[in-house]
Order: sequence, then structure tokens, then C-alpha cells
Amino acid sequence: MTIIHHPNEETLLDYASGALGEAWSVAVATHLAVCPECRKTVSELEFVAGSFLGASEEVKVDDSSFDNILERLDQEGERPVSVGCSPTNQETCLPNPLREYAGGDIDNLKWRRLGPSAHQLVICSDEDGSVARLLRIPAGKPVPEHGHGGEEMTLVLRGAFEDHLGVYQRGDVQTVDSTITHKPFAVPGEECICLAVTNAPLRFSSLAARFLQPVVGI
Repeated sequence: MTIIHHPNEETLLDYASGALGEAWSVAVATHLAVCPECRKTVSELEFVAGSFLGASEEVKVDDSSFDNILERLDQEGERPVSVGCSPTNQETCLPNPLREYAGGDIDNLKWRRLGPSAHQLVICSDEDGSVARLLRIPAGKPVPEHGHGGEEMTLVLRGAFEDHLGVYQRGDVQTVDSTITHKPFAVPGEECICLAVTNAPLRFSSLAARFLQPVVGI
């Protein structure tokens, strides 16, 4: 397996520093589980961050600082979840930690219909509106043409899809924003299983897709 398309360095840095929300972290961690190149990059970023912390000068703090931090955490609520990754067994479609989030591998999941033949399964969501969902698209079938109200990251887990931006296979990541309108389709031969993370609703071109959008919730 040769992975060509990766998350950008800014996203990997945010992951390494714990700045990503849960939905995005799950997607990045799942990519890292199948991508040695990005695992190496994240490891280097974590090492650099640790070096900066180790080289920083000691600062004297007030005895009440710890209590103040605990009070602030209670006021601010939960922080973004750190999701770890580990190399995956290629026999499974869903790498860890995604398989743990989903509750099993592909054939054991409770899919929800998304149009005439496609299916989806929501994995998790964040307070800012970001949602991670699995998509199951039959071989050779398209996703309706759409734009984006925000950002979308799509990680291929089985099969492949193609649009005007290129071909994306297992392990590849496509990241698009509100400037992109496309009509991806699963390449013939094998169904396409993807993990897609969005932080805003899609903008479908067809009236029929817009009509069904509130029902399917995408």
C-alpha cells in the first residue's frame, strides 16, 4: 500500500499538541495507524515540543496556582480528547482507534441508509459542530455533487474514490474547504469505505439532495 495524500503539517502539529477536537483527532489517529511517514512526522513534532518544554526556565508559581487551575477546568468544561494511534493489522478494514469507536469492524456495524444505496454511521461529534462519520458507497456509484460550508477531511479505508482533484485509495486523505465543489465516485471493482469529518453541513447542488439533507443529517 502506497499512501500519496496526507494531512497537512498544520493538522499534524495540532494533533501532536492536543489542539484538535475529538472528531478530527479520530481521523488523524486512524490515518497514522496505517501511515508510517506521518507517524514519524508526529513523533518528531512531539519530540521538538518536548525539547522546548525541557529547555524552558523554571518559573516560581504561587501556592494557590494548582487550585486555580482546577477551578478553571471546572468552569471551561471538557477539553479536546487525545486519541492515540498504533500500527494496524491490514486484514481489518477499520484500524484502531476507529474500530474501538465504531464498536467493531465493517460487517458488525449498524449502518443507516444514506440515499438509494449508500450508508453512513456517525462515530462522534464535537460541541463546535464537527462530526466524524463512516460512509459506505457501492462500487462505481457517485456521491451527489456538493460544496462545503466549512472544512471536510476524508480518509479512505477500503476501495478508492475519484474526483477532479485525483484518485484516493486506502490510507489517503483528502482535505477540502468552502472553495471546492466536487462529485466524488467510488471507483469500480470494490465498495468505498471512508471516514469523513466535517465542521459544517454540505451544500448539495441538486434539489433532491437538498430535500433529503435534513433527513439524513449530513
